Amino acid sequence: MGIGGRKKIRIGDLLVEAGAITQEELDQALEKQKETGGRLGNVIMEMGFISQELLITVLTAQMGIDYCEIKAVKIEDDILDLVPEAMVQKYRVIPVGYDENNPNILKVAMVDPMDLNAIDDIGISTGLQVEPMFSMEDDMNEVIGKYYGNTQAMEAAEQYRKEMMAGGLTTADEEAMNEDIENSPIVLLVKQIIEGGVRQRASDIHIEPLESCVRVRYRIDGALKQVMTYDYSLLAGIVARIKIIGGMDIAEKRKPQDGRITIVVDHREFDVRVSVLPTVYGEKTVMRLTSKDGLTKPKSALGFGPEELKVFDGILSNPHGIILVTGPTGSGKSTTLYTSLSELNTEDVNIITVEDPVEANIDGINQVQVNVKADMTFAAALRSILRQDPDIIMIGEIRDGETAKIAVQAAITGHLVVSTLHTNSAASTVTRIIDMGIEPYVAGDALVGVIAQRLVRRLCNSCKAPRLADEDERKILGVTDNEEETVIYEPVGCPLCGDTGYAGRIGVYEMMPVSKELQAVIARGSTADVIEKQALSEGMLTLKMGAAKHVLNGITSLYEMKKITYETGDEY
Repeated sequence: MGIGGRKKIRIGDLLVEAGAITQEELDQALEKQKETGGRLGNVIMEMGFISQELLITVLTAQMGIDYCEIKAVKIEDDILDLVPEAMVQKYRVIPVGYDENNPNILKVAMVDPMDLNAIDDIGISTGLQVEPMFSMEDDMNEVIGKYYGNTQAMEAAEQYRKEMMAGGLTTADEEAMNEDIENSPIVLLVKQIIEGGVRQRASDIHIEPLESCVRVRYRIDGALKQVMTYDYSLLAGIVARIKIIGGMDIAEKRKPQDGRITIVVDHREFDVRVSVLPTVYGEKTVMRLTSKDGLTKPKSALGFGPEELKVFDGILSNPHGIILVTGPTGSGKSTTLYTSLSELNTEDVNIITVEDPVEANIDGINQVQVNVKADMTFAAALRSILRQDPDIIMIGEIRDGETAKIAVQAAITGHLVVSTLHTNSAASTVTRIIDMGIEPYVAGDALVGVIAQRLVRRLCNSCKAPRLADEDERKILGVTDNEEETVIYEPVGCPLCGDTGYAGRIGVYEMMPVSKELQAVIARGSTADVIEKQALSEGMLTLKMGAAKHVLNGITSLYEMKKITYETGDEY
């Protein structure tokens, strides 16, 4: 068995024995575990006492078992069928395959490979000898969700249909039943859809009625992917359930509605914004998922190169003026804003934000939510904020001339203002502000930096394939010296990245600090082209150059780069 004479050993003690953590750290972690629950290994990692790599190395060495990166394994159906689903859910285990040399040994990935009861139960149920392997809990939850989530959802859906048929329920009856019973099939189905979205890193979940069925799609890394279709008869129940948990009016089916849900999945809190829209086939629901701690990333995780980091820090170190972050919806502007606020968030400054809605809560920052019904518009909120002795003001978005005027006023009177705009490039942002009614000389004076950004998908490191770029591609990438061959990478697809070839995204930036010379160009009321020319001569890198760098470094593909550059109107 390789588990010291079948004695149950605690993971915490193993780590202390190996010298990976101290006894004090273990005691602190045990205290924390009492409060929050969860597995000890995870608690120790969350508290920063040990990295995931070290935890895996120590445990596998100490226990004499192998580590299994469960997300990277393709598990065959006949293997999955060996262990009953109830056991999989109860013990958090998943069968991986037979031992290469002995078909009587079943390899089983486990979150707790020390769980002798689990090993015995699986052994009895399968009639095979069990070889435990160690897997991380988050990976395990994701994989169990992937293999069993859909079957659970399908069973719930099937059961709901049977109940509908058997009772001959009309829609009115069914609403009268009010779907709030915690384990009724439709409740489980909706829970499964949301949890599935979280575990597959979706940013949005679409539940849409088509002519004969209901389709569920997840937006993962910016691209929609169909995950499920259900019988059309389930639509009314699903929408009613979502309206209940989102605090909406169940009876109203002809008007668009929106609501919010807070859910906890795998010990992380998520904020879900829900929008319901009547379409010709019924109500379509879209849920936007944001993790409460997901928006505040360290600077290093945003994808800045060393040069860009210098420029970014330079822009942030201005004592007053306006910093604008621009780009289309979903290009990561909020994340950049929150990161810069966290950078500036020290106890000697007063930071106030006005947002619609507040997307993430940051300690030590005063956040105000826009409320149009109560006449709390961006402009009204800003006027009051200026009387609150702020040093730094963040405006969620500059939408109109009035907000722009107050923002400029605040910047000129000695505040640092950070905000977003929907424009394509850094230079066109300046002309947009002027179009909103700000005088060019005032704009030149107030602006201290503009950052235009986009997101590109990162290639999956375990399956990307290299190839040589041809002449045209080299031209697009701006590689002119013909000496060396240029290697670029293509997406392939494997179990780790859900067969998409991509995993995660990275930012591409165009940073334009406003220098004295650039200020003079803006003050003359120049066009975007002239402004851009001046910025380029001062060393600004365009979005296209930034994306090309990522392609040449093998981080993203040419296809992703083209999506950005066509959008910004760059000519090849």
